[in-house]
Amino acid sequence: MAPCASLLLPVFVILATLPIIQSVPTFFPRPSYDQSLAKQPKASKPKIPYKTHYFPQVLDHFTFQPKSSKIFYQKYLVNSNYWHRGAPIFVYTGNEGDIEWFAANTGFLLDIAPKFRALLVFIEHRFYGESMPFGNNSYKSAETLGYLNSQQALADFALLIRSLKHNLSSEASPVVVFGGSYGGMLAAWFRLKYPHIAIGALASSAPILQFDDITPWSSFYDAVSQDFKEASLNCYEVIKGSWAELEALSAQKEGLAELSRTFRACQLCL
Repeated sequence: MAPCASLLLPVFVILATLPIIQSVPTFFPRPSYDQSLAKQPKASKPKIPYKTHYFPQVLDHFTFQPKSSKIFYQKYLVNSNYWHRGAPIFVYTGNEGDIEWFAANTGFLLDIAPKFRALLVFIEHRFYGESMPFGNNSYKSAETLGYLNSQQALADFALLIRSLKHNLSSEASPVVVFGGSYGGMLAAWFRLKYPHIAIGALASSAPILQFDDITPWSSFYDAVSQDFKEASLNCYEVIKGSWAELEALSAQKEGLAELSRTFRACQLCL
């Protein structure tokens, strides 16, 4: 068989009201709540040409509730091999996962960094990797998860970038943001919401208009189906026909259990 190819809320923040952290250094050691995790065996990670830093990030950029000023440590990676003061800063707007994984799988920035003599910065998205605002309890309640949203993530990026430029004494360095998939959506939205910080954005595989009343709900599936058709019409027909077979089997007694065993579905699916 031939191989088959495979949110925007209008929140405008005047970043001038967000303080640049001057009394606290930008570079921090690993947060204390991660010490216990460090003792656990971990799978080997690919070596990447970046240095790890931690930024004291604000929990809530938009309210004045008691928890708003809470600080957590946001992980970010820096490659300054080709950079000089005043040269561009290329920022990867991290998405849902460990930022080291994205850095290891985004060779494009390393390819173009020498030409532009750019500083490369990969910022981890809050609530992922080591950037946990409430440590190991970050996912345990709706109250803590309320701080996990794209608006807060964009404000995180904005504050970190401004503070980084200030600490590097390179306020004139132009910033371009990059991202893929959800990270690409963040890059595009960052350029829209913070045009005074980023002069451009490259959004790869980013469905920035994939919302109700903007784009038909079936558009993704239509595109995937078209990919299958272009690779192999027979491939498309076989896979399309499999859905009818799955529906017929699931309607039988113990059918869903059999499908779960066959496809090794997780326990939540049983």
